[in-house]
Amino acid sequence: MELQGASTSGMSDVSAELRSAKLAKNQQEQEGKAALQLLDSASGVPKASSANPALGSTIDTFA
Repeated sequence: MELQGASTSGMSDVSAELRSAKLAKNQQEQEGKAALQLLDSASGVPKASSANPALGSTIDTFA
């Protein structure tokens, strides 16, 4: 009887691992889709530009 209990416990561990792996995969797919949507939405935004193109071109390296 102990052997049956051990195998049943082992099966529930495997099914829990499979369920966890499926959830992790679904989460990764959703995050990937969200990232692609964010990139697509950002591609239409114009880059910020200054009226003076020389502004910010000189960097003071001494502190």
